[in-house]
Amino acid sequence: MALFASLSERLNHIFSKLTKRGKLTELEIRQAMREVRIALLEADVNLKVAKNFIAEVSEKAVGQQVLASLNPAQQVIKIVNEELIALMGPGNVKLEVAPKLPTVIMMCGLQGAGKTTMCAKLAVQLKKQGKRPLLVAGDIYRPAAIDQLKVVGGKAGAEVFERGTQDPVKTAKEAVEYARKMGFDTVVIDTAGRLHIDERLMQELENITKAVEVTEILLTVDAMTGQDAVNVAETFNQRLNITGVILTKLDGDTRGGACLSIKAVTGKPIKFIGVGEKMGDLEPFYPDRMASRILGMGDVLSLIEKAQEAVTEQQAKELEKKMRENTFTLTDYLSQFETLKKMGGANALLAMLPGAGKYKIKEGDLDEKRIERTRAIILSMTPKERDNPQIINSSRKRRIALGSGTTVQDINQLLKQFEQTKVMMKQMKGKGRRMPF
Repeated sequence: MALFASLSERLNHIFSKLTKRGKLTELEIRQAMREVRIALLEADVNLKVAKNFIAEVSEKAVGQQVLASLNPAQQVIKIVNEELIALMGPGNVKLEVAPKLPTVIMMCGLQGAGKTTMCAKLAVQLKKQGKRPLLVAGDIYRPAAIDQLKVVGGKAGAEVFERGTQDPVKTAKEAVEYARKMGFDTVVIDTAGRLHIDERLMQELENITKAVEVTEILLTVDAMTGQDAVNVAETFNQRLNITGVILTKLDGDTRGGACLSIKAVTGKPIKFIGVGEKMGDLEPFYPDRMASRILGMGDVLSLIEKAQEAVTEQQAKELEKKMRENTFTLTDYLSQFETLKKMGGANALLAMLPGAGKYKIKEGDLDEKRIERTRAIILSMTPKERDNPQIINSSRKRRIALGSGTTVQDINQLLKQFEQTKVMMKQMKGKGRRMPF
């Protein structure tokens, strides 16, 4: 299911009715705004936030400049887009860096929001920026919390500082001293969570902020809990004066209430969003890109960034050369599936394309399992077979099918698709088109 699919579908339906009418009256715009308000409330957006949003949009949308324009419907959509950006933004807010290193980031949140895993994902982000993060095990209450941080820290390639069940405040102080001594420029403290907010938890977090100079207090909340996430953020902010929010499980949230409400309710920005389970599935939050996705306009900038991370310029040039010279092999075909996987998979990429929601593509149309099956088939071939698929006869097909857990029919289908891809490349070459990489 695509990000905020329910809300996007509702809004696109409302605006499609406006675009069909040509000229608009004030009454028609106000009726549309009432429908948008209902859509926001159904998306679990905070009542006060939804009310204020509609008031702002309505005031601008019923002005003479909009009503007298050649395409008032587009003007209304433009205003909605601008107000969505203002609601969540107005822009991307980067992590603060301490004037005197190390920068100390305290991670907090309730149990189940994914805070410990998020520490490791944040370490991956920091390492991409050339930083050297140290993870600190400050949750001494939840069984296996320290072991979990060690496991995810290992996956992220980040060192973990722990002192067993020692007082977390003392551990935090020792960790900062250790970081200074060993040259770590960023300290990420994983603090204790609770099933619900209590005084003991808050007091411990406050004590850590008094013991060490904390630069960032990041609250991790589960986007799928909607208004509960907003309420949690408000309570933590009142006690700790948080500096930002990380929204987890956003890939599973089809409504969007928390994402649209948190900034307006707390006044604190969403700094990162979790969009999957892998270590690299943490992205900086861009309000303008999110507004575009909600309105079905896609997120081409994020798509480009994912492509640049997955494919180097040299790899792109080599691939283009192979396509131009018609030397593209099944090994190259396999590498494209590997790249697709690195970028989040076909369905995740489709959601970033402008107007993707209008095509009504079903989940089966971009079956990730089918892609995995294709990978298994190619990996079951010998290097010679991948370079010369024409030598794959009946007996070879049976062997490949056995090795990949597929059927001969699956292999025939793959070989046919591969040949069709090569024909398409040849046609593009014949028309003098440059490959779009």
